[in-house]
Amino acid sequence: MSTWLQVITQGALGAISIAMLFSLHRLVRGPSLTDRVVALDLFSLQTAAVITVYALWVGQPELVDVALVLAVIGSMGTIVIARYLYSARRGQR
Repeated sequence: MSTWLQVITQGALGAISIAMLFSLHRLVRGPSLTDRVVALDLFSLQTAAVITVYALWVGQPELVDVALVLAVIGSMGTIVIARYLYSARRGQR
């Protein structure tokens, strides 16, 4: 891997890590349950992004499949929680 690609991947990992800290802060602090659900979804997608950039950095394209599965499962979990919150708000459980 060339030097410039290593610098770019390391910079991307650093930027995503900082964004993950902000998402973790929103996940812990709230203020509402919907904010926490969105922060959890964002955190799972950022984790998938970290795995993808790391796969590029170390030359392991198999890890991209893991990131894709994580992103799909995280998004499906968000949909399930949103449907539950919607039905609970309407009084149907």
